[in-house]
Amino acid sequence: MADRLRLWLERGRAGYHLRDAATGEPVRWEDPRLRVVAAAGVSFRPESLPDPSFDPGRRLALVPEPENEHDPSAVGIWNEERTLQVGYVPAAVAPELAGDEQAVSLWRVEGGLRVLIVPADAWVATPR
Repeated sequence: MADRLRLWLERGRAGYHLRDAATGEPVRWEDPRLRVVAAAGVSFRPESLPDPSFDPGRRLALVPEPENEHDPSAVGIWNEERTLQVGYVPAAVAPELAGDEQAVSLWRVEGGLRVLIVPADAWVATPR
């Protein structure tokens, strides 16, 4: 059985880098224990992206949309309070999610947002 994923978010210029909390070693975005995705559909909600609730390091809510007429596998990306939606998990990734994952805003890019998605039992924290 694999060990529980434990990550530190380390402040970078426009967001956070990932570090293994046990070893201090950098964790690459391609690590198979996690996903870093570009939020899809952000251009349809340009007023949402600059909201502070999507700042890097903020917790996010992944909200399944089984009644979505375009894609019943769609998963919306909302702020933690679920009052503002910024976009969607990419269509190629959404069907692979279990539905109980944690999400954190990781990195702002020009006109977009990178989101960290980790298993429900992962430990994710920012350094004090």
